[in-house]
Amino acid sequence: MTLLRVENLTVSAGARQLVHGVSFDLEVGERVGLVGESGSGKSLTAMAIVGLLAPGLAAGGSVLLDGQQVVGQRDRDLVPLRGGVAAVVFQDSRAALDPLMRLGDQLAAPLRRRAVREGRRLSAAGLRDEQISALQRVSIDDPVRILGSWPHEVSGGQRQRIAIAMALACGPRLLIADEPTTALDVSTQAEVLDLLDALVRAEGLSLLFISHDLPVVSRIADRVLVMRHGRVVEKGPTTRVFTDPQDSYTTDLVGAARRLEAALENPK
Repeated sequence: MTLLRVENLTVSAGARQLVHGVSFDLEVGERVGLVGESGSGKSLTAMAIVGLLAPGLAAGGSVLLDGQQVVGQRDRDLVPLRGGVAAVVFQDSRAALDPLMRLGDQLAAPLRRRAVREGRRLSAAGLRDEQISALQRVSIDDPVRILGSWPHEVSGGQRQRIAIAMALACGPRLLIADEPTTALDVSTQAEVLDLLDALVRAEGLSLLFISHDLPVVSRIADRVLVMRHGRVVEKGPTTRVFTDPQDSYTTDLVGAARRLEAALENPK
């Protein structure tokens, strides 16, 4: 069953087109990677899918998310889709979290929205239980302390886990992860990837994973789309694309990733 269908998607800034005719489907439970260098249009494509383009940018073409058109819709009409169908984990958890609000209050908001959507009354005690459960779900130790903390009082890895907990709190079917591990150190990056993999697998979520890091994408995605200058230049099963690339740009990306990996394994 197709959860997301993108057809001839464009993103423009006035007369300047930044994303050109991107098309792909994402099935229920499938994991798709979007890869390419910085400025290739990966994040613009992801934000257009959920109608979160910055002011001054406009989307064209068609995006059907759970059968509902996103392109051209009013922002208020997209609110039920955000969280309820698709949720986003951003690259910089510091920017995604309000520095002036305790983490527990920030986590409470999506939990309350989900309760309203499901027609449930959520008492203060019930909310507290759900907050603790949401943090335990992402392997946060000492959730009670974390709920009372400010964003600057926890580590980068904990902030990203909390951002994932907030994204999942609304009960989405599609998780869009936009460079979710880029700002983390290598060991924390591996932990967050393992967490995402386990959560997606356990809950049967679909995943759109955006990254410039090919080894990371090869680890987590079933299929991959390679973007350059706002266009998809190659797509297919991840193993095939990364072992037998058909486009010269993909070949260059794979070669660069292999050279970097070799250099890290055999430092001089």
